[in-house]
Formats: sequence, structure tokens, C-alpha cells
Amino acid sequence: MKYYVYVLFSLKDKLLYVGSTKDLIKRFNRHKVGKVEATKFRRPLQLIHYEYFIDKTEALAREKFFKSGFGRNELKKALKHTLKRLGYKKL
Repeated sequence: MKYYVYVLFSLKDKLLYVGSTKDLIKRFNRHKVGKVEATKFRRPLQLIHYEYFIDKTEALAREKFFKSGFGRNELKKALKHTLKRLGYKKL
């Protein structure tokens, strides 16, 4: 089975959203049309990063890491140029 951890950038509020899913394309399309409660008022969204896992436990652990303070800082370091170009609020 495939599992993805993904990072979305809100072009509206200039902040990040981290999630995980088995079907990245389907999940992103749900975000884009406002069918995901957590992001429906933060559209438009841009997919800026994703990682692929074959183990669900590892994917969920990575998602949890990205949502932690240290993990979010590591993510911001890795995506520094992209986030700067997009006008991310918390650099």
C-alpha cells in the first residue's frame, strides 16, 4: 500500500497545512474544491511538498513530526526558497 505525507500552502493566508493520505491526487482535489473542512476557507491551495511511504505507521509518524515545532522548523528550512517566493508569513 502507498501512503503520502503532503504539505499545502494557502495562497490566501500564506500558511501551511500538513496532512497524510493513501491517494494524493484525490485528496488534493478534495482540498482544491473545498471538501476538506480544515482547508475549505483557506483556498486557493498549492501542493508544495510530499513524501511517499510504503508503511502507514511511518507516514503517520512523519506527519506528526511535521506538525511538531521541531519538525515544522525542519520543513521550513528544507523549503526555504519556495516559502520565501510564495510569501510565507512565518519565516
